[in-house]
Formats: sequence, C-alpha cells, structure tokens
Amino acid sequence: MENNHQVIFSRDVVEFVTVAAEFCAYLERAESAKRSSFVDTTLKILPLLYLKASLLPECEMVGDEAPETYVTEEIYELMRMNVAYVLREKDDYLEVFLPEMAYSDTPIKKCISEDLADIYQDLKDFIFVFQLGYNETMHDSLAICKEHFALYWGQKLVNTLRALHDVKYNADNKDEDEDEIDDDEKLNEVL
Repeated sequence: MENNHQVIFSRDVVEFVTVAAEFCAYLERAESAKRSSFVDTTLKILPLLYLKASLLPECEMVGDEAPETYVTEEIYELMRMNVAYVLREKDDYLEVFLPEMAYSDTPIKKCISEDLADIYQDLKDFIFVFQLGYNETMHDSLAICKEHFALYWGQKLVNTLRALHDVKYNADNKDEDEDEIDDDEKLNEVL
C-alpha cells in the first residue's frame, strides 16, 4: 500500500493532475471564448497534457471495481455542444488514423468537439476520484486514466491537435478570423 501512496503523490502524477484539472476547467468555460482564443489556448494545453500523460508511472489496479465516475451523458453533451458552438463550421475534420480508413473509399468525418469531450470525460472522472482523496481509488483511477490514454484519448488528442492546427494556420481560415474580429469591432461600436 505504501508503494501506491508513493505513486499517486509522485511529481509526475501531481503535475499531470494539475494540467488535467486546468484542461477540464478551461473546457468548462469554453462557451464564452472566441474561436481564435479558444484554438490558441487549446493548441498550447493539449501538447502539455500529452507530455504529462506520457510521463505517468506504470501502475495497475489494486481494487476489484473501477472507481465511480462523474461525467454523465448530459455533462458530456454540454461540453461537446459548447465546443461545437465556439468552433462552428470549423468543428469537422477528416480522420486518417482510423482502422476503418483502410477499407473505406470515402473520408471519415470527425469533430473536434467530440474528441475534446471524450478527453474531458476521462480526465474529469480521474480528477473527480482524486478530489475524493482515497488512496486506493486514486491509484486505480490513475491506472485507468493511463490505460485509456494509451488506448483511446491519446490518439484523439494528437488528431485533434492536427485539426486545431489547421483551424489556426490554414490560409483559408485567416479571412474568417478577420471577419470575426470585424464583427466584434462593429458590435463594440454599436454598444
């Protein structure tokens, strides 16, 4: 049990918890962000989140059952819809890293908002268990989060990073960002 205690309070785990909590808090405030600001911030936090997740120590479940979860379907859908609202028409992207692509003649469309909501779900559940403060469930939650990073949300993170990079740097998107700024300036003039 002492070894589990050392793992969950190790520097790498504490740093991951900090970045994961900040990512979740940022996504929870996303609906009020402008697209350009949201994309800029997300492009900075996702690589840090990936780095911190990749440094997590090896650990295995010690309990018989998975810890309880926090994110309900309603919370998940709210996160997804808030991000979709911010990104609007830039939410969709073409996925190339799916096994189904090998057998598909048509591109597979994915949504940044759905990917970020998937990442949010795993991280928020993890943070929720950590906030409860029970060492065994914290350890098990860490083991599950690390496994899900390797199998699911790590790939979603890098795919979403690629899509967000396109939103920010694609020359076709520059004109739309300027239009967004012009609309904001017009609104400020009216007020």
